[in-house]
Amino acid sequence: MVNSGQAFFRRYEYLAKTSSPFVRASGERRVIDSAREFNKGFHHAKTANGETEDEEYPYNVTVISEAAGSNNTLNHGLCTAFEASDIGSAAQSTYASVFTPPITARLNANLPNANLTLTDTISIMDLCPFETVASAPSTPSPFCKLFTPVEWEQYDFYQTLGKYYGYGPGNPLGPTQGVGFVNELVARLTGRPVNDHTSVNRTIDKDPSTFPLGKSLYADFGHDNDMTAVFAALGLYNSTPPLSTTHTMTVDETHGYSAAWTVPFAARAYFEKLQCEGEEEEMVRVLVNGRVLPLESCGVDGLGRCTLGRFVESLGFAQAGGHWNQCFEASGETGDVDVA
Repeated sequence: MVNSGQAFFRRYEYLAKTSSPFVRASGERRVIDSAREFNKGFHHAKTANGETEDEEYPYNVTVISEAAGSNNTLNHGLCTAFEASDIGSAAQSTYASVFTPPITARLNANLPNANLTLTDTISIMDLCPFETVASAPSTPSPFCKLFTPVEWEQYDFYQTLGKYYGYGPGNPLGPTQGVGFVNELVARLTGRPVNDHTSVNRTIDKDPSTFPLGKSLYADFGHDNDMTAVFAALGLYNSTPPLSTTHTMTVDETHGYSAAWTVPFAARAYFEKLQCEGEEEEMVRVLVNGRVLPLESCGVDGLGRCTLGRFVESLGFAQAGGHWNQCFEASGETGDVDVA
């Protein structure tokens, strides 16, 4: 995350030299730590040449509680109907029964009496990426060599199914979990107060000290599942067809939708507002892990951008609250309680 903070400074150096980001983090300890490490990297890059002072450091981190019942746009948990859903795990289970049996058989043949299950096989595959990123300097784990390139493609698709059907377009209430953040994004881009009745914490967002408008730089830290929901609420992958649970689909077939491409470790999304020479209106561009995603729902130009006005207009799903009304139909709850 230190490297991420340094990269953020370098990308936006023109703005960053004279301002620091307003930083928020969801309330889990590792998320807060990530935000602080990012701040450290940003600060180091800003002061590296010795010419720039940074009297604002250490930057404040506004923490949004993850306690039960908390309104939090960086962490899902309020929508009871969504929380009870098992669509994502069911999709993964179906696909696991297709691709893991031969792998499990091979592992058991080489590990007498281990009696590994299909679930164990997935867990062993998990060790490859987790051990790799935990090592210094990201040395590939020996577990990675236990599986073939084709099996890793299958593993990636297994993880992709979990995101798509768990938190993305494949879940009827998945995109709705990202609506609150999208409405906060609209507020930041337009300079207007947040208009939302879903997961926004109104106690925080109505206070200029905890949700300021007019800043040049913002940095929010949350979870990969919630990023997936935000991407869905924005309609960034509307061209992705329903994903198969019985055979592997390539990234060409999914139109670029892959867990490895959307939410790898230290995933990042940049939402940029640009004033370009020769353009009367401000433009918006979105990058996910360094890739420009063409904003196809709002009259995209050759550089993947939309005008600010058309971008905001394209977010009608979020501005209408998504399907938030379906979250509490069975329980009779309203979801209107804020816990700061």
